[in-house]
Amino acid sequence: MAKVYYIGDWAVQLGPIYAETSFNHAAKGLDLVNYGKWLVQAVESSGRHQIVSVPTWDFYNMAPGEYEKVLEAYDIIVFSDVEAKNFQLHPQFFDRRLFGTQLLTFPDRVRLTVEAAESGKGMMFLGGWLSFNGEMGKGGWGRTGLRRILPCECLEVEDLRESTEGFTAEPADPDHPLLRGIDLATMPPVLGFNRVHPRQDCQVIATWKGEGDPAITVGRHGRGRTLAYTSDPAPHWGCNFVFWQQYAQLWTNACDWLAGGN
Repeated sequence: MAKVYYIGDWAVQLGPIYAETSFNHAAKGLDLVNYGKWLVQAVESSGRHQIVSVPTWDFYNMAPGEYEKVLEAYDIIVFSDVEAKNFQLHPQFFDRRLFGTQLLTFPDRVRLTVEAAESGKGMMFLGGWLSFNGEMGKGGWGRTGLRRILPCECLEVEDLRESTEGFTAEPADPDHPLLRGIDLATMPPVLGFNRVHPRQDCQVIATWKGEGDPAITVGRHGRGRTLAYTSDPAPHWGCNFVFWQQYAQLWTNACDWLAGGN
């Protein structure tokens, strides 16, 4: 049984916002939203995998040594809408009380992620406005050492491709284990994806129909396996996708393969 640690796809919703005068506005609601619940249910559906889902801010706020414990304890790490700054910064860098009292450096979570993949951990990279290069480059994965293990190449410009008509995927390698029991012709439209380039030493499993851009790519780095799905496993891009009858099978296949299956 593979243990999966899923970072991202949570949000704090503030609002609606009411502007009552020129000088006063107030949020009339506060809610914590877990957009990752569909992926969690899908991974757990087979009974073969366990999954823990945490907000991106939990990852960002980890004390030194905590991420290392996660990498040791889990077989697969999932990143979805986790922009590069969450790897590269730490809350204590912004605590003025600490300035001049100690050296403010911390273990590099990009390096730790790359080394974990190369030593045998499975890594899953999922799309969104803050994934790959992302909206206005905010994702930034390709500007970091994560590019060493990503099974695709990020653009150097904003990579969002969106349409209210949506996009569907088609197989490039229908015999790959990721597509076992999957008929992509039945996939409902997703409302957007991150454009990426194929990587020479990796494999494109599916592309976006009519677009030609990779939808699912996989790679092997050292003893580890990596997977990229370039759309969102959750709403809003995935607001139709999460209700697809084969949604759970796709993510079960993904975890099976990342954990070392054929």
